[in-house]
Amino acid sequence: MSTKKNPSAPLHARRQWLTGTASALGAVGLGSWMGPAAAQTAAAAPAAAAAAKPLPAYAAWKNAAQLIQHSSSTLETRRSAFGTSVITPASQLYVRNNLPAPDAAILDDRDAWTLSVEGVKNPRSLRLAELKTLGLETVATVIQCSGNGRGFFPSKPSGTPWTVGAAGCVLWSGVPLRNVVTALGGLADGMLYITGTGGEKLPEGVDPASVIVERSVPIKALEDALLAWEMNGEPLSLAHGGPLRLIVPGYQGVNNIKYVKSLAFTAQESKARIMSHGYRMTPAGAKAAPDQPSVLEMGVKSWINGPLPETGPVKEGLVQIHGVAFGGTQAIKGVEVSVDGGKNWYPARLVGPDLGRFAWRQFVLSVRLPAGSYTLASRATDAQGHVQAELREENLSGYNNNSWRDHAVTITVV
Repeated sequence: MSTKKNPSAPLHARRQWLTGTASALGAVGLGSWMGPAAAQTAAAAPAAAAAAKPLPAYAAWKNAAQLIQHSSSTLETRRSAFGTSVITPASQLYVRNNLPAPDAAILDDRDAWTLSVEGVKNPRSLRLAELKTLGLETVATVIQCSGNGRGFFPSKPSGTPWTVGAAGCVLWSGVPLRNVVTALGGLADGMLYITGTGGEKLPEGVDPASVIVERSVPIKALEDALLAWEMNGEPLSLAHGGPLRLIVPGYQGVNNIKYVKSLAFTAQESKARIMSHGYRMTPAGAKAAPDQPSVLEMGVKSWINGPLPETGPVKEGLVQIHGVAFGGTQAIKGVEVSVDGGKNWYPARLVGPDLGRFAWRQFVLSVRLPAGSYTLASRATDAQGHVQAELREENLSGYNNNSWRDHAVTITVV
């Protein structure tokens, strides 16, 4: 395996190719995807899009043709729908709910929504209208389900078989959580975690701790955490946690609590099952336990969004290989692309605006491809030098799949 600085040197006969210049123009071709452990076949994708079933009521405003509906609470963005812009439109952003969404009536008077804050020197409840007086910031972040990439696990873990579409990059607007803490007199002594609790209606007749959406993240996240009431310039929808959501930049989606009703700064992690046993990196064949690593910060990851299989083989000639890369809590330093399944790597160019270390970057590599079969892969490096892993970390529930090999695609050029 090697990295080549000058990709203009010819490869073997059938795979000879030359990079274009940074300003080279060319249409992106779409080729046949025979990627490893793909969750759906290429042939089924267009038919599924054409016959998309009606979306659930709380997300009926979304673009059904750009989504894969796994269930009423799990909607995945089609890989071909990501495009080449940095921001993911709300109409195609994935949805993952651990409990049914609350009644839409909670959005009738957004400013009346109340948030209880504990673990500060002056604990109290604040209405959303009051929170809006304490400050305002906008941050671009990748939001991703921790099971994104589960569909590539040969072990077929239980849960939604996401491929790449349980992720997006969006703009959140709201008040920095640190401003709220300051307004309430500062943290109480000995607080080590931020514990957020969702406002979903709990099923009757069960232990609340067994189903409540309540997660704890390390107190260091206070510096960047946000209480958001707006996404992509619009009031936060019910599908994405409105009227108020806790945003923890760089952390997997489950830690970004929707319909946040309570925030507690605590000395210990929540005892709720979704924290104590859920979302743990449990070894295959073992049982989840509190001493196993929790799903918290995202790692460095990338994948290719074009060319893809949906519209048939790619025409030989100049091709724009493009995709997205992000580093969790770290900025992206660079991305490499391979056309031969990882044997040789070539530096891609980052394109579009840099929206900060929590956002993803689009990348592109201009290549000239003659007829043949090519396995396209991308490999990202973050600002601290961490390189995207080749192989997934095997675990019971299929979490944290950052494997570049799993996310590779195979195209046919004619």
